[in-house]
Amino acid sequence: MRRADRLFLIIHALRGRRTALPARSLAETLGVSLRTVYRDVADLQLSGVPIEGEAGVGYVLRKGADIPPLMFTADELESLVVGTRFVRAFAGEKLAAGAQAALLKIEAVLPPELRERAARTRIYAPVWRDQGRADFAMLIDRLHAAIAEHRVLRLDYRDEGGQPSLREVEPLCLAFWGGKWTLGAWCRLRQDFRNFRPDRIHANEATGEIFAEAPGRSLDDYLRAVGGSQVGMN
Repeated sequence: MRRADRLFLIIHALRGRRTALPARSLAETLGVSLRTVYRDVADLQLSGVPIEGEAGVGYVLRKGADIPPLMFTADELESLVVGTRFVRAFAGEKLAAGAQAALLKIEAVLPPELRERAARTRIYAPVWRDQGRADFAMLIDRLHAAIAEHRVLRLDYRDEGGQPSLREVEPLCLAFWGGKWTLGAWCRLRQDFRNFRPDRIHANEATGEIFAEAPGRSLDDYLRAVGGSQVGMN
């Protein structure tokens, strides 16, 4: 977690409290050491944030320094919590960490009654911690990065029948539908848009080439083709 994010969360974790919040609780919430919490709080105090308290006792925001809560309804909050759970369960580690950090920021500025209501949602997406899940999350992260950086990928791919092929593709997007991820891309072998199942990618590597989205093979073109059911699954 970035230091700026930690400082934000510390301030908002203290808002509206009548009793001191122990540094140990802050450390556990932020996933950092007590020493880091002490240093961050000291820096905030030096910068003018009216935090009172000390190490070993706890911290509070000085009265009158409260921050207004975000205006979310209970249903909106439940949607955010559920969305975060699904991202943690099915996306890569980078997106999962980002979703969790965003939710912490939101929860930090909520009135207690809304925070408790959001936490009580009974819609779950369990996260399996086996090696297969970890490897797949890393693959999603690599594909996500290649899309963002416009990197051409070389795929060792297997189709539905198990037939192998080598493909050079220009990755455009990731989509999650029907319980499965797909990689939407321009396939240079087929000279057309294709959907690739990440769970059928046996190996992948960046070729070192950076592609530019050309007319007729851009993300917008792909989405129009998908809407017209003109994209095949490999």
